[in-house]
Amino acid sequence: MSIPLSAGATLHPLAVPARADAADAGEFRELARVRNLVYRELTGRDEQDLSPSELLPRLRSREEQKTLVWAVRLSDEMIGRAMVDLPLEEGSRVATATIELRPHAWGRGIGRAILPHIEDAARSHGRSVIQNSTEQPATDGVQLPSPTGYGSVPDDHVARFLTRSGFSLEQVYRISLLELDAPARARRVDLSAEAQAASSDYRIVTWTLPTPDAHVDGYAWLKSRMSTDAPSADLDTDEEAWDAARVRRMEQRQAEAGHTLQVTAALHIRTGELAAFTELGTGTGGSTTTIQHDTLVLREHRGHRLGLRVKCAALAAWNDVAPSSTRVITYNAEENRPMLDINEAMGFTACAYEGVWKKELT
Repeated sequence: MSIPLSAGATLHPLAVPARADAADAGEFRELARVRNLVYRELTGRDEQDLSPSELLPRLRSREEQKTLVWAVRLSDEMIGRAMVDLPLEEGSRVATATIELRPHAWGRGIGRAILPHIEDAARSHGRSVIQNSTEQPATDGVQLPSPTGYGSVPDDHVARFLTRSGFSLEQVYRISLLELDAPARARRVDLSAEAQAASSDYRIVTWTLPTPDAHVDGYAWLKSRMSTDAPSADLDTDEEAWDAARVRRMEQRQAEAGHTLQVTAALHIRTGELAAFTELGTGTGGSTTTIQHDTLVLREHRGHRLGLRVKCAALAAWNDVAPSSTRVITYNAEENRPMLDINEAMGFTACAYEGVWKKELT
């Protein structure tokens, strides 16, 4: 059933198909194509491209999260999508919302018309907070500072839409790129030696999914701590409960999408505990850009250059996994100065910024 919006646009609840190549999955395949167009038109990059078979596992509801998806049409043309992710952690009051429209459809009031439907969906699932992360290309124009005191985003069309819709900027992420060239490799060798000298009580372990049984519990604990130890400003952050079963479900989604994920961790020799980790993933849709996913050093193990050590070791091992990759992209909170120091020393440079926004529902 289509929902009328404004300027002739309509909102269509999307049934996620069982298979991306199913006979009844035509609208889903079109949504995947339009999603990629939106990201390319907004960012000028391709590392977020996803084929329909890659996108499908991300949109399926699962034990930890319920996902609602709508296609947005203008006359007969699909121009974007809207999504609500509902974490199913006990007591969660958060919905993560996304409205993505092709730029040629901006300025018609379509996004403003979609927002009440997203808010109604959040309320109907008992949520009182909507949060949103939106990338904004770097610009020399007027900036909107983060309330954390670290970073800013352009006061552009995106910021004005969110501000006028009742959202407040809570945090800024820096998006950084590293070219995998000879100078970067030389820097990595020197930095790796420095990090090893500061962390002789630890050794590096690396694997590609699936995780070895010997490390699955430790990896699950590190993933749990991402939700509590990473900087989160004044956002509502659910404490995620990861165990071996949740890790295996995540690995199944990665395998279904055809993705490779490498985990590099620092193991504390005396206790046998995993103390830090970083993840590298293959670019999607044929992109040669590697995506650096989660990186964390547990609070109790900080001060030993473990963040630098695992990141250097990960890239050294990654060359055998994805030798055709030409660069790495990573996202970091602007207030996470220790991790940004590591990135800058390795040669990462900022290419864009992502604002994280929050709205309290009345």
